[in-house]
Amino acid sequence: MWDYSEKVLDHYRNPRNVGSIEDADAIGEAGSLACGDSLKIYLKIENGIVTDAKFQTFGCGSAVASSSILTEMIIGKPIEEVRKITNKDIAEALDGLPPEKMHCSVMGHEALEDALKNYFHEEAASQEKIVCTCFNVSEKQIWDAIKENGLKTVDEVTNYTKAGGACGRCKGLIQDIINTYYKKSEEETKLTSTQMVLKVNKIIETLIAPELQKDGGGIELIDIQGNKVMVKLYGRCSSCKNSLVTLKNFVETMLKDKVSKDIEVIQV
Repeated sequence: MWDYSEKVLDHYRNPRNVGSIEDADAIGEAGSLACGDSLKIYLKIENGIVTDAKFQTFGCGSAVASSSILTEMIIGKPIEEVRKITNKDIAEALDGLPPEKMHCSVMGHEALEDALKNYFHEEAASQEKIVCTCFNVSEKQIWDAIKENGLKTVDEVTNYTKAGGACGRCKGLIQDIINTYYKKSEEETKLTSTQMVLKVNKIIETLIAPELQKDGGGIELIDIQGNKVMVKLYGRCSSCKNSLVTLKNFVETMLKDKVSKDIEVIQV
């Protein structure tokens, strides 16, 4: 049995802003009846402010609660502020959702995003690649869910998007997307040689050297070759007094934590 917060139960039992707006300035949809959950959201916008919002949804209690609280979150807010709302914001406003129900907050965010695209006359991405045909989940939706929520497993992606939750034939593709995302993230965060030198120097000067100086010690950066950092060390650090941790290990641990997990410290 899933553990629901009091806010989820309240918005499920007493949903706010249910219905439609006949002269809505923007309408957005997400999900589909074929997938088990669907949401349609209506926005009234005046002078850049969302003055009214209503929703119609077909789905579980979490879907109703997510849609209900979303309307409360956006009414009275500037449109640019509304555009920054994420599925995590929706879930947090409900004091959390069970992992298996996070896709409901994602559906709310997607419906809102669709409404805003319509309002600003932004073209939807053409012919998005569908990964999960059972729930009509696109590659972009999976990618965005991974990026926004830090998802790292196929099961987590299923909880947030439903992809892979039926026949399971797309699970291999979902894993490939996860692998590609994190490989790309690592490549994007990889430091250039100059960036590595500057960052290592900063950590040494601001964090490591002051610690060594407490015991009259010191550190001198000799060279950096790739991920190998060559230093000359003096004395000992205060954190090593009562342990077998060496001075070199202290420096290496600090640089791995603050600069790159691939750093190797060589004492010369």
